[in-house]
This record gives sequence, structure tokens and C-alpha cells, in this order.
Amino acid sequence: MRILILFGLLSALSTAQNPEIKLRVDATDAPRHLLHGSMNIQVKPGPMTLLYPEWIPGEHGPTGPVVDLVGLKVTAAGKPLSWTRDAVNMYAFHITVPEGVSSLDLIYDFITPPEAAGFTSGASATTELAVLNWNQMLLYPEGIPADQIRLQANLKVPNGWKYGTALPIARESGNEVEFQPAPLTTLIDSPVSTGAHYRTIELAPGHYLHVAGDSDRSIELSDELIEHYKNLILETGALFGSRHYRSYHFLLTLSDHVASFGLEHHESSDDRIAERGMIDDVTRKVNADLLPHEFTHSWNGKYRRPAGLVTPDYSEPMKGGLLWVYEGMTQYLGQILTPRSGLLSADEFRDELAITAAALDHKSGRLWRPLEDTAVAAQLLYNARDDYAGYRRGVDYYDEGTLIWLEVDVLIRDLSKGTKSLNDFCRSFEGGPGGVPALKTYTFEDVVSGLNTVQPYGWTDFFNQRLNSVGPNSTPLGGIENGGWKVTYNSARSEMWRNHEEDSKIYNLSYSIGLKVSDEGSISDVAYGGPAQKAGVSPSTKLIAVNGRQFSPIVLREAVQSAMTRTTPIELLVKNGEYFQTFKIDYHGGELYPHLTRDDSKPDVLSKIIEPMVKKK
Repeated sequence: MRILILFGLLSALSTAQNPEIKLRVDATDAPRHLLHGSMNIQVKPGPMTLLYPEWIPGEHGPTGPVVDLVGLKVTAAGKPLSWTRDAVNMYAFHITVPEGVSSLDLIYDFITPPEAAGFTSGASATTELAVLNWNQMLLYPEGIPADQIRLQANLKVPNGWKYGTALPIARESGNEVEFQPAPLTTLIDSPVSTGAHYRTIELAPGHYLHVAGDSDRSIELSDELIEHYKNLILETGALFGSRHYRSYHFLLTLSDHVASFGLEHHESSDDRIAERGMIDDVTRKVNADLLPHEFTHSWNGKYRRPAGLVTPDYSEPMKGGLLWVYEGMTQYLGQILTPRSGLLSADEFRDELAITAAALDHKSGRLWRPLEDTAVAAQLLYNARDDYAGYRRGVDYYDEGTLIWLEVDVLIRDLSKGTKSLNDFCRSFEGGPGGVPALKTYTFEDVVSGLNTVQPYGWTDFFNQRLNSVGPNSTPLGGIENGGWKVTYNSARSEMWRNHEEDSKIYNLSYSIGLKVSDEGSISDVAYGGPAQKAGVSPSTKLIAVNGRQFSPIVLREAVQSAMTRTTPIELLVKNGEYFQTFKIDYHGGELYPHLTRDDSKPDVLSKIIEPMVKKK
């Protein structure tokens, strides 16, 4: 294993050979989707290459938005220099530095996209707010490890806007901020959120929730919700036993017009949901595990990280084979932290777990694609379409990771007769000395060894079977079933199921007739091998009528339910391109939605797992 102490030691050793780079970003035109950048880079005469960051940590793919870097001009001593993009590597710019030149000046703009899709390459600004990810606004010299490149950054925000970041500040003046010099890895790991409607809430000493919204109303978090986030700080402390950061900053953006996601950083997280995401109970509950998930990454993903995801700079491809640990265990821990912190009730957590288990258990892609391949192919699957999603499989290492690590947790508790749990593994594997950011890599063998230290078992075979198996009955439901529960189906939608449908405006009948349809009738997906697909219905079409009546979600649900008492098939009138077709679906099983039902023949381990570790006042 390799252990690096970040934010100082390595970079200090190389300062003499690699002087600081000056970076200035002017974000005053962010509401008009433009950011202005300039750099001063000390150089030596001769050929050199500047690289634009391509592989962004946490995005698991070559997602650097180089296409939006525009207006690039390079000068030396006030005279223009020509540059040439590499014919193969689109992220590389070649320059010949003339004799007698010791520094280059770069100016350029970055176009922030309007489309609310993607990670940081998606929309990041509105008229009221912006999120700055430094990787969008810089180039760096090839051939020097990113830890050894130091930058001194300055940022100018629109007048009257407030901001938040984990990046240490040297000084402020009006709407301009000068940051302390930092290694390139630290800078890229420290985004800035800023906005006209902004508030900062201290959750605990050294822990801050920065909230930027598109309106004043959007940032009015209730006292009860703030208390739950304060509980989250306490619960993670109890779970891991130490903290690998100087301070932690949740950068929460509330807007319907920026990309919606969460992205982890060592001392902060870039968390984005809808404008009313904190004041509307439906959206809030659907996204309840977002901040717990990204916060958990500070330990599992940033401090402890798969060796294949650690590269010397942002041009070398990352290897995602262990994402079922990096993301999968984080997904599990983030989800159990929601009831532990009070962000969801125990019933809501179980509803959510039932939704996860049912979706994975009905994926026809399980017949050909093993889970590990979804991790290896992560860079492809993040941008996969919705049509035939179950047949293709997506980034399943998230949700299937939840089931696998739940099974690990239940197994440890059972084998140790209740004396040990996954909590102990988290503390031993991801705890250790804290206080400053550090990076400690791991391999598959390290994970197995760490688990065997907590509870001896055949963990190698356990994981290999779950990672590489294909075929029916391959869904890892052992954690639910041995945890005292089972997945059942009936015609009642759970509260969380209703929340997901209301939030997405997609109505999910996957487990009955086998399709997903929007409130306007767009069929986004059909279950491969399900009744609708067998009858001829395909995705990317539009449902016009059900049994001769104009489509609405209620009409469709009632038709599916009433078919239980009829022998005639359900008729769907579907528009496919310019043509209309009628499909007859011979299904009479009624609506089916998943739930967790208590199995009284087994101890209720699941309820024990989600109990708070810290006694609340």
C-alpha cells in the first residue's frame, strides 16, 4: 500500500524545481454562462506541452469539458506564441518556448453549458448562482506529478454574491478572493459555490453547510432538518472514529437549471438538487442519502482509495474495477446513515431498500453481464441511455453494492454472535490517525485482509461469486433475508415509491406490464422479456390511449388493476415515429410494487443495523 500525506509535504519538497503557477478566474459573467481565466506559468526555453484535465476524480471517466475551453491565447513578454493541439490527445496543447523566455501568460474563456446533464461538464451556473470546479479553468505542464505542481489562485465573483469552499483563503477584498497556494490536486479537489441567495450553517466545529439557491425561499432549511445534518456529523464520527480533513464543507446547490448530482472531495462535496429540494418533502426524501453518501466518501474514496484510481496526473486513465467498494460500500453506508441521522424514518429506509432490491432482481442484463463489468465499464455506462436499461445494465455497483455490503454486515454480526459488525471494519480500515487529508490506497486483497481481521471468513470466494456470477437468482438478497426481512409485492405503492414517481414524473409499472411512462405518455423504457415488450411495445415511443381511452397515469394504472377480473388483454395505442400501432398485452396480475416484509422466523438484524450509534439528547 502507498501512503501519501497531502496538502504540503510532497509539494514542499518540489517547490524549488516547480515554482508556483498564478491562476485568476473572473466569474462575474457566470450568469451569462462565461468564465474568464488567465494563468502565468514559469517555463524554460524549448518544446513543452500543457494539459487540460481529462480524468476528473469521482467522475470515473474522461469527462473534462475541454470542448468548452475557448479563446485560448498564449503570450511571452507580451508577444503572441502559437500553440498546436495534439492530433491524438485532444487535451494536450504543444508550445515552443523561445530562448530568453522564462514565463508564459495564458488567457481564455470557459463556456458553462446550459444543459442540466453530466457531472461538472454539465450546467453549473444560473443568473443567481454558480459552482466553480477549478479543473475547468486551468492547464498544467506535462511531465510533473500533479501533487508537485503548485498554484496560487484568485477568484472574482459577481458583486453581492457570497461563497463557500474548503480551499484556505489568504485574503479577501470586496468581491475578490485570494487563496493560499496549494498543490494542483488540492485545488482541483476544492470547488467553490457562490450565489446571490446564500447562507452558511455551522453544523459542528469545523463542519459547514453552504447553501446556494435560485431564490431566498429555497435556502430556508428547517431547524429539524439542520438538526438531522448535525446528527450526521456525530454519526460519522462514531462510525469511523477519526476524520481525515482540517474542516469539511458541504456545498449544496438548489436549482432546477444546473446538473443534478453529488461529487465527492476530500474536504468538501459538490451536492446539487432541485430548487425546492430542501423545502419540499418529496424531493428531500428522494435525495435524503445524497449528503451522507458524499460525506462518507471523505473516508471511503478519498482517504482510502482503490490503487487503480490513483494516477500521477489527470491524463492517465483510471481503472474502476473496485468501484463496488469505492461507490458500493459508500452507497450502503450513506443509506444506513439516513435513518441513523433521522433524515429518513426506519419505514422509509426499508421502502427504499425494497425499491433497490426489486430493481436489481428484475434486470435481464444479469443473464449476461456480471457486476464487476459494470465497474470496469463505468466510463461508458454513466452516459448510457434509458432504453432497455435493465437489459444493458448500468452503474449497478452502486445499488448492488448496497445489497452486497448489507450482506457482509449481516454475516459479520451473525458469525461473531453480535460482537462485531461492519462498523468495526469501517473504523479499522478507514479510521486510523486523522486530522489532515491523506491518501492510503488499497487492493482487493487489502479489503479481504481487512475483513478477515474483523471476522475470519471466506471473503475472497464470497466477493468473487457476487462479482462474477450471471444468470437467474444471482441478486445478492442474503443481507435482507438473513437480516430478518424479505422482498414481497402487492398492489399498494409505498410512500417512497410515490415520492420517486412524483419527483421524476415517471410512472413505473416494471413489475406488472413492464414499462416506465412519463405523465405525458413518453415510454422511456420497457422491461426486456416483460409483458409489454413481448407484445411488441418498445422504448422511446409515446403512449396515446389505453383500452380506447386517452392515456393518463391513472387510466393506465386502473386498466392494469381491472385486468385482474377480465380475460381480455390490455390494449395500448402507441405512436412510434410517424406511425400508430395497437398492442394487446395479455397480463392479468394487477399492479405490483415491492415492499420489505418482516420474517419472524429470523432475528431482526436490519433494524439493529440502522439504529443510531450516538444517543441523541
